Amino acid sequence: MRTPDVIIYHNPDCGTSRNALGLIRNSGIEPHIIEYLKTPPSRVMLRNLLARMGVAVRSLLREKDTPYRQLGLDDPSLSDEQLLDAMEPEPILINRPIVVSIRSVALCRPSEKVLDVLPWAQLGEFRKEDGELVVDSAGRPVLP
Repeated sequence: MRTPDVIIYHNPDCGTSRNALGLIRNSGIEPHIIEYLKTPPSRVMLRNLLARMGVAVRSLLREKDTPYRQLGLDDPSLSDEQLLDAMEPEPILINRPIVVSIRSVALCRPSEKVLDVLPWAQLGEFRKEDGELVVDSAGRPVLP
């Protein structure tokens, strides 16, 4: 049996990232886990991820618990290159989790967004760390 390649740019200290990882595993896939704070994506990789997501650099910036404001990144006149210049040495500025599969690439916030990226269906029930039911016992997503 062939296993699909799925990559998660993960922060184990982030509940959203842990929930996304749990949903990936609940589909029977053991992903390649990249702890992006320890092994940040290169500038070229960031550009590729952004292009596959079809989003602007600014949409990937994380504001909360980062040096976003101190670095003046809230300035709307900053170019994509200037934003990438800031993200390279400070990977905490990259929002997470980013999940890559053969289907697509997405910033999975909220964590249930990973369901749109995965090539396989869920195998059974899944609850977020806070107990919220996301997938029922038949592997079907539970709509809010």
